[in-house]
Amino acid sequence: MLSRLSEWFWNERLWFPGGLGWADLEDHDGITYSKPADLWVTLPIALAFLIIRQIFERTVAIRMAGALGVKEKIRVRAEHNPTLESFFRTTNKNPKQSEIESLGKKTGYSERQIHRWFRRRRNQERPNQMKKFKEARYRTIPCFCLGSYALHMVCVLQKPWFYEMKEMWTGFPMLELLPSQFWYYMIELGFYMSLLFSVASDVKRKDFKEQIVHHVATILLISFSWCVNYIRAGTLIMLVHDASDYLLESAKMFNYAGWRKACNYIFIVFAVVFMITRLVIFPFWILHCTWVYPVTIYPPFFGYYFFNGLLFVLQCLHIFWAVLILRMAVKFLPGNNIVEDERSDREETDSEDDEKELEGRKAPVKNGPVQNGHPPLNNNHHRKTE
Repeated sequence: MLSRLSEWFWNERLWFPGGLGWADLEDHDGITYSKPADLWVTLPIALAFLIIRQIFERTVAIRMAGALGVKEKIRVRAEHNPTLESFFRTTNKNPKQSEIESLGKKTGYSERQIHRWFRRRRNQERPNQMKKFKEARYRTIPCFCLGSYALHMVCVLQKPWFYEMKEMWTGFPMLELLPSQFWYYMIELGFYMSLLFSVASDVKRKDFKEQIVHHVATILLISFSWCVNYIRAGTLIMLVHDASDYLLESAKMFNYAGWRKACNYIFIVFAVVFMITRLVIFPFWILHCTWVYPVTIYPPFFGYYFFNGLLFVLQCLHIFWAVLILRMAVKFLPGNNIVEDERSDREETDSEDDEKELEGRKAPVKNGPVQNGHPPLNNNHHRKTE
């Protein structure tokens, strides 16, 4: 069964144009080609990234956070209540009005106290400022950025297919593999695999599902382009994506440190680079050269549709993130001091929600007895004071 499945999966008719196949990628006369078996190298590289991250975040990132003045906001913890804790964990973190009334009867708490308890309990689940800073700082490791840039210089900037993209298909699939391309591919794929492995412990944002789709599509795209020797197209695609990612992480790092001007300036550069690379160069140059030009040389085949399908998935994500970036850019208008990540949840404060509750009440609130900053536990008395 497995042998049949493997035979079907590696069928040459799926991955190559007619008349070409795996035999064309056999090494000869000192010329080396990419091999699917090479991808095993990425597993220890991904593991190395995970280990380096743990060491970096526990040492360098913490010291840098102190140097930049990252301050952690003190959160008021929700008092222990087994009934509310059980409901929070198993039922709903944002209870409805009917559920709040039911919980009030079980605990003896007023509606305001229950709102406050769930608000504080939700804040406890949110990642703290230090965790966000360490994650952003890790992704902007200077040596990683410099290494990527050096690899780009070797792999891309000296190649004719960087300036004339149609050249990426000249001689396909017999495209010679250079050592610099080998390591660039392995390191890039290992890095994205490490991000996918660590996604469960990373800061959860509103685009969590989109991030998962992006990581999976990227890993499939890099792996597939390696197996069928689309290495020239793959190198250009990775270059386009690497051009802006570290700028966003740098902006977030300064944002968490409270360096508002630095954050805003870097974000402006990031937004410009993102829009140019992801919404102009990627769809109108690279996608055009992988979708339109190849059919003038070879008839369409499954690998052609699979490869471009993954690219279209990435382009949809680019548009999604471009909308978020534009929403953040609005914060540069007069009266706004800092750019916040639209993907992150805002931390709730007691005063913020209390104001909303007061605005929503139909009748003015009369002064009533307050104990230790909280309304009385007696629900009947609470209703009389409203």
